[in-house]
Amino acid sequence: MNDSKALKRLEALFDDGAFTQLDAYAKSANGEVEVVAGFGTVNDCPVYAFSQDVMVNDGAVTVAQCAKINKIYNLASKTGCPVIGIYDSNGVKLDEGFEVLSAYGELVKASAAISGVCPQISLIAGACVGTSALIANLADVVVAVKDADYYISAPSDITAKECSEQGTVDVLCDDFDKACEAVKDIVSLMPSNNLSPAPIFDFSASQTAFVEGMSAIDTIKACADDSSVVELKSDYASSNCMTALASVMGTTVGFVAFDGESLCPSCAYKAEAMIKLCDAYSIPVVTIVNSNGVSRDRENHILTAITKLTSAYAGATCPKISLVTGQAIGASYIVLAGKGANADITLAWDTAVVSPLDADAAVAFLYNDKLAAGEDRESLKKEYLDTIASPFTAAACGAVDDIFAPAETRGKLIAALDMLAGKRENTIPRKHSVK
Repeated sequence: MNDSKALKRLEALFDDGAFTQLDAYAKSANGEVEVVAGFGTVNDCPVYAFSQDVMVNDGAVTVAQCAKINKIYNLASKTGCPVIGIYDSNGVKLDEGFEVLSAYGELVKASAAISGVCPQISLIAGACVGTSALIANLADVVVAVKDADYYISAPSDITAKECSEQGTVDVLCDDFDKACEAVKDIVSLMPSNNLSPAPIFDFSASQTAFVEGMSAIDTIKACADDSSVVELKSDYASSNCMTALASVMGTTVGFVAFDGESLCPSCAYKAEAMIKLCDAYSIPVVTIVNSNGVSRDRENHILTAITKLTSAYAGATCPKISLVTGQAIGASYIVLAGKGANADITLAWDTAVVSPLDADAAVAFLYNDKLAAGEDRESLKKEYLDTIASPFTAAACGAVDDIFAPAETRGKLIAALDMLAGKRENTIPRKHSVK
């Protein structure tokens, strides 16, 4: 056991390679248990962790292995500590039949029971297929090595890269060491549980300057503390929506940022996942809004996706700040920046556009007579943007709280986060929303 790959992986995870094993001498009916489990600290954060041992019976999942992992979940639920699972197994031990399927079910139940209570992170280091993939995907964040196997219907040709592109992997890394470092960074940014405050870090201010037209990810980096950004689902809906955990003035903040295109189903699902993660652990959410409306493709699909995103935003009780850096057109304003459904406070750059319709459509509706009389369309468009679609017009009716130049963004954001730090919001008792 001392030479096992699973043990070495846990040593790489825990601070100074030191941790206390749990059930170190447990055995199944046919030999050793195919998993190593224990507790220790990761970047000074107390955590529980397990690592499947592919060197023992190919890491085959047995009743005994499930019992050992289940103990980890039970202890986490009692002590309020994160759970990290390292997956590397070629599948279930078939000769244990329905007993192991029942044991699998206990793991699913245990993981679901602490979902949103204690952070869970899965590290896919090798094979994670079938029901193991389901359990791994129940975690809050999934980190995978690029040559790992991660799918529920075996056999499959799907790669970890494809999983990352489809959003089932949050962070894709070249090798185990980099994946382990990513897990450590994420653990550091998360509170220990849903009742604990977010961690506090030493920090240095970002050196990225705010400029009009900058990309979503650069805007996040400019808002956040230097070198603190951990992007999640970076390969999924990457052309328009960016989500990340980072710190601002040494405390954790979740960012959802849009890059100027229409809201599509993938963008909505990606943003929804981030909102739910942050809300579960009372992490403030900063939404950087630059969207020209809602996609007109796949009408029913986008309706479902936007409905779920709207519900996630409206139901979230964590601090919510929206910053309009570009356009907030039509439904994009309501869903992402609207104070009615989303934001505790809405901020805007002085160059922003806030409008029920995009400028071209608005000009056609509002200035039809002037167009028919031969007035220049571009001049009318500029008039519309400078008046009706101006952030100052939106602020005049209370739709925007503050307007400022891009260079003032970090200071304004810090002030808003400080103001909302003590936010308490009571909701009507219910089990959960339906949509």
